[in-house]
Amino acid sequence: MAPETLQAPTAETPRNEHSHSRRFANWQEHHGWSAAASLRRLASRPLGSLLTIAVMGLALALPLAFYLLLGNVQKLGQALGQSQAVSVFLQPGQTAQQAQLLARQLGDRPEVAAVTVKTPQQGMDELAKMQGFSGALQTLDNNPLPYVLQLQPRDGLDAAAVERLVSDVRELHSVDLVQDSGSWRQRLDALLGVGNRIVLVLAALLALAALLVVGNTVRVDIASRSEEIGVLLLVGASSAFVRRPYLYAGIWYGLFSGTLAALLAVLIEFALAGPVAQLSQAYDGKLQVGGLPLWLLLAVPLAAAALGWLGARLVSAWQLRKAV
Repeated sequence: MAPETLQAPTAETPRNEHSHSRRFANWQEHHGWSAAASLRRLASRPLGSLLTIAVMGLALALPLAFYLLLGNVQKLGQALGQSQAVSVFLQPGQTAQQAQLLARQLGDRPEVAAVTVKTPQQGMDELAKMQGFSGALQTLDNNPLPYVLQLQPRDGLDAAAVERLVSDVRELHSVDLVQDSGSWRQRLDALLGVGNRIVLVLAALLALAALLVVGNTVRVDIASRSEEIGVLLLVGASSAFVRRPYLYAGIWYGLFSGTLAALLAVLIEFALAGPVAQLSQAYDGKLQVGGLPLWLLLAVPLAAAALGWLGARLVSAWQLRKAV
């Protein structure tokens, strides 16, 4: 049997590993230099940089303000009565036993979550608490109010199912009148749906505007340094090497403008805190106004930085393609 051939280790593998690690170190070093250099360049022209950041920040703050407004309008609707309660007025002359029996029948329906019976005396007491009614009620010989059933539809029931429920209840022979207090809520929900769609469209348009602002700023910067960029390309610098500082400039613009937008949104919340507290007090504290969630405030600067990078990436690639 022939002896096994032993292969001597070569110096090629360690040399390749050293070369890769050296290139990676150079890549990291250039990224750090590009980030610092682009930040210094923004600081060297403070007025222009602040104007660009202010324009982008205001553009990004507008969707946040509208989102905050819509969210609190929805909470106002909840405070005024989000539940689609259905009031069922029985015919005069119905007894307490008949009202309880009908309440049990309606409560057995799958689309009904709860039924509350309001007696004529309870209705009279509520009227007596209202301004201007107490004197008139004292002149009545008997109580003319009927029994009233308050139906609470099951959570998650759509508008069509509530309408069917109301229609079925109206057909009952002992029912005189049915009032669906949730109809106004359905209209409010429809308006809020339109408002949410408008906020999404507005956010997309203003995000595009921010992207164009960054792109135009980077384009002007590249145009002012076209000779320097031409020399770098002639000596063999890659396009990625040349455009890297401009990409970091776009990231800085987006990050600072997103932070400004988040701060403006917080300031809007503080500005509305006083009037909203008075409004909540007028509704016995039922109106709980909420602010923007923390995750959204933290996500805005990151999303704006991504927009800035994208705008700088598109414009720098186009400008460098022209230079080549």
